[in-house]
This record gives sequence, C-alpha cells and structure tokens, in this order.
Amino acid sequence: MLSNYGMAKRVLLLVSTTSYRADDFAVAAERLGVEAVLGTDRCHQLAELWDRSKFGGSLQVEFRDSAEAAARIVFEAQTRRYDAIVPTDEPTAEIAALAASLLGLPGNSPAAARTARNKRLTREALAREGVPSPPHQVFSEDQAPEAVAARVRFPCVLKPLLCAASRGVMRADDRAGFVIAWRRLHALLQTPALRAVEDPDGHRILVEDFVPGAEVAVEGILSKGRLEVLAIFDKPDPLDGPFFEETIYVTPSRQDAATQAAIARVTGDAARAIGLVEGPIHAELRLPAGAPPQAIEVAARSIGGLCARTLRFGLDGRSLEELVLQHALGEPIGPLERIGAAGVMMIPIPEGGVFQEASGVAEARRVALIEDVVISAHPGQVLVPLPEGHSYLGFIFARGDRPDAVEAALRDAHRQLRFRIARTLTG
Repeated sequence: MLSNYGMAKRVLLLVSTTSYRADDFAVAAERLGVEAVLGTDRCHQLAELWDRSKFGGSLQVEFRDSAEAAARIVFEAQTRRYDAIVPTDEPTAEIAALAASLLGLPGNSPAAARTARNKRLTREALAREGVPSPPHQVFSEDQAPEAVAARVRFPCVLKPLLCAASRGVMRADDRAGFVIAWRRLHALLQTPALRAVEDPDGHRILVEDFVPGAEVAVEGILSKGRLEVLAIFDKPDPLDGPFFEETIYVTPSRQDAATQAAIARVTGDAARAIGLVEGPIHAELRLPAGAPPQAIEVAARSIGGLCARTLRFGLDGRSLEELVLQHALGEPIGPLERIGAAGVMMIPIPEGGVFQEASGVAEARRVALIEDVVISAHPGQVLVPLPEGHSYLGFIFARGDRPDAVEAALRDAHRQLRFRIARTLTG
C-alpha cells in the first residue's frame, strides 16, 4: 500500500494507556503494509518502550486536553505527514477529529465526535431529530438526591455523562433505591481521575427511563454518511440491572429480519442525528416489545476490548482493524461476507480485591468451538467490579456454525475457570 511518493502510507493510531487494541492494530497495519505510529497518553519514556518492529515510532500525547493534543499532533505532522488518524476509544475520538480537521484529512467533525462521547449531547441530538431513545433529564452531581428522586419516573437508570463501558451505570426502581444509587455514583465522580475532568458535564448525572427488552450492539462503518452494517451482536444475558455489566456478544443476530432491518435503520438515523459521517461506529440499542429499537449510544470508534477478534471478513479472514485502517486511508474495504457464527465473553470480575491467578484455562481452551481464552488481568492487579470499575478479567472467544452453539461453548468454557482474588485491607 503505497502513497503518491512511493512510501508506505502512515497512520497515527491514538491508543489510551488502558486500551487492549494496540497489538491488534499493529498486526493489521503489518498485513496491509502500513506504517503505524502509536499516539499514546503514556509518559514519553514509556511510550518509547513500544516494540519498534510493530510501530514506526511513538508520540506521547496528553489526552486530557483535546485541543492541546490535536495541536501536538499537527506540530509533529509538519515533519512527516500522516495519511490518516485513527482513534480507538472515546477519549481519542474527539482528538482525532480535531487533528484531522486541522490537517485536512477525512473524518468526523470535532462537534460530532464530542456529541458522540457525551451522553447529554447525544440524547439532545437524538431528540431533536426524532430518533427513538429514552426520555432523560440531567442534574448537577451536587443536587440533593431526595429532591431529584421526586422529579423522575421509575424504573430509571443513572449514568455519568462521560464514562464508558457501563461504568457508573445503575438502575433504580424507587426513591430509596435512587438515593442509594445517586450517592454511589456521586462518590465515583469524586475520585481523583474523574475530578480532574475539566468538562462541566463530567460532574453531571443523566437520569433516563429504563427501557425493558433485549439489548444489541451494532458494528459499522460510515462512508460519507452512509452506514455499512458489519455485524449485529446479540447480548443473550439480560441487562436489567441493578448494574449493566456486559458479558456475552454473539453474531450473527438471532433477531428476525424485520427487527434487524429496524436496528440498522435506527442506528443510521442516530449516527446522522449526532453528525457522524465517516469511520467506524459502535452502537448500543434496546429492543422494547411492540416499539421501535431505542438508540442508547453511538460511539465514534470500533468495538472495545478484544471483542473485535470475533469478526473476520472475506475469504482471507480480514480483521475489523484492517477494515478500519483501509477505510481511513480511502481504500476499498469489500467484500464483507462473514461465514458462520462467532462470539466473545468478557469475563466479569466476581469480587473486588487483588488478582492472584487464574486456573482452568487449559480446560476452557479444550471446550469444543473455543478459539482462545485470554486472561488480561495480571497478578497483583487491583480488581474493581462494576459499577465503579471498567475492566474485565479477560476474554473467551468461540466460533462455530450456529450462534446458539457458540453461546453454549462460551458458557461451558467460563465454567472451567477459577480465579483466586485476595481481599484488600479495605475490601
């Protein structure tokens, strides 16, 4: 893959310190013959420790200030231009949009990327355009929860406006439960990392109606505003609260054709309402009985964690990361056919404490249809379950002919695993 100057095209990958995505994007870049530069919020000494055989250098970027981060990228690009900038999570999506707009590269507008990251702005955009989504209200974190509870309908869901991966998301069924959830979320927002957020919405709380029904995720790519649905994932474990920890994703969806068409339509409408026009999206929708799908979020990035490993496209088994890079560089991404079914289980944290070890991994890998079991937690790591936490113990991957068989294999493999977690002094 060559540029007009006979050199490999050069992509800046913006990857947060906590991201799982760096290695998979590195493999994708190598397969495509693309030079990938890693933009990370690690300190510059740690950033330089990335394997140079995987990345064409690294760039230390402070993600906390989007404008400053974009300016840093633009300054570096004066020495050697990037052909594309690819974000991998919410904090980096707005930075990528800002930098791309300054460098004249294709991408979403900074306003659209900012809207997609912020639950308040997303809800307001969806409401303006008539896209089905839960009714909501926004409150300051300093308001008295008893007073707020008198103003909302039950059951409802409380959410921080800027967190991702279900962090801080809680259901309340009555006023007493609401006050408990509010205080718990308020305590989370007081932690140093979240107090450091300068955006005023980092200190506000969204309360929306709880939408009953199944939940699905949509993976897609936008090209000049047109949505190409790459996969619809079923989430077979009920997400009814009190917390909303995601576990199993399976594709293709077992929803009927009409429902899948409605899911795709609402997802496209939601992306347009937010203003997203280019690049990968990851959307979450609820499916209430007898009503259109409800848009919960549309993120301006591809699926998180290692979940993208479930997706393979065409006879050559291209990865989602390859498609994202090809699209960012203006290359054709077809064909997009997928064969069979695949799924992933994000291994939940059963209790808080210090991770010691995992056992049963070999047994789990021997389960029929299981492709791999990855334990991403490391010994000595402090584990924090949802709703305060935002990580998993690891991932289980399965592939087969039918979605139901894949789901069963994931559950069987999970039953083989045992985790030793030591209690902390405060646990």
